[in-house]
Amino acid sequence: MKVFSKIQGYGLAAISCGVAIALAQPIDAPASCFLLAVTVSSLFGGLGPGLLSVGLSALAFDHFFLARTFPVAPEPAVYMRFAVFLTAALLITGLMEMKRRVEQSRNRAEDSLRQAQADMAHVNRVTTMGELTASLSHELNQPIAAALTDANTCLRWLMREHPDLEEARAAASRMVKDAARAAEIIKRIRMPFERGPSEQESLAVNEVIREMVLLLRSEASRRSVTILTELAPDLPQVMGDRVQLQQVLMNLMINGIDAMKDMNGTRELVINSQRADSERVQVSIRDTGVGLPPQQADQVFNAFFTTKPHGTGMGLRISRSIVESHGGRLWAGDNTPRGACFYFTLPTKIELHE
Repeated sequence: MKVFSKIQGYGLAAISCGVAIALAQPIDAPASCFLLAVTVSSLFGGLGPGLLSVGLSALAFDHFFLARTFPVAPEPAVYMRFAVFLTAALLITGLMEMKRRVEQSRNRAEDSLRQAQADMAHVNRVTTMGELTASLSHELNQPIAAALTDANTCLRWLMREHPDLEEARAAASRMVKDAARAAEIIKRIRMPFERGPSEQESLAVNEVIREMVLLLRSEASRRSVTILTELAPDLPQVMGDRVQLQQVLMNLMINGIDAMKDMNGTRELVINSQRADSERVQVSIRDTGVGLPPQQADQVFNAFFTTKPHGTGMGLRISRSIVESHGGRLWAGDNTPRGACFYFTLPTKIELHE
């Protein structure tokens, strides 16, 4: 329903009453025409324009339809019709105002719920970040240590009796590259945890997957887990929030890595992307870990349900909410011969625009 400004609302009331007057005289149906004007004014303008419409309608009703019998007094039934009209008009205005307030209250509740979900998702992202700290610190130490080495080398070349500017320039160039590599790592780390409004954009699912594989590869290596990708080429793009979809992938990938930490034998995390059908893209994350609790493939998505000693039980619940908010579906199943597999689908960009 279109929301009018106050000035527009009062203007609408005046125009509605004018139209009602124009229609009421030739068809001799003042009550119906003016009640329609009151309804339109109250529905689109709110309480003030609605009451203005009631007042204007009452004056017009009296002037054009009660006073026209002058000098003969109107029959009592005419006054009764006027009283019924006025009561109905005020009742309609009150009901429309109640409807408007209920809708506003519902919209505020929905906004509060969305904000609470966004806050919880942000907390989950920050909590998840703690699990990456050790591995990412090691990854950052490499370019930083290399930059320090290059800086010392550059100083030595410059402090010689005959400074070797070419060697110093080469060392400084390596230092710049090392610093840029460290900045890129930090950028990759920050991206999934940044807090901000949801931003829908056209996304290539495979690109989002590659970003998260790059971010989590060192964490997987620390746990002796091999990450493999099976990405179908030429997948249609989807409309979605990149940070939110990164969070879904991160939650599912970290869960898979955690599930294999105490397992003997092959530890593989396989990420697959493919067309589910002409309107959906499907992504799956398979691990060779302990598998899902018996008969609890769907229960793992319940809030606060967790099999981890120090888990929050919110990661999968939030992931499902994110996928469903994108018009998709997230579910779990077993991975033969061992482990678990999580699947989610996303509608293609074409379907979302229909």
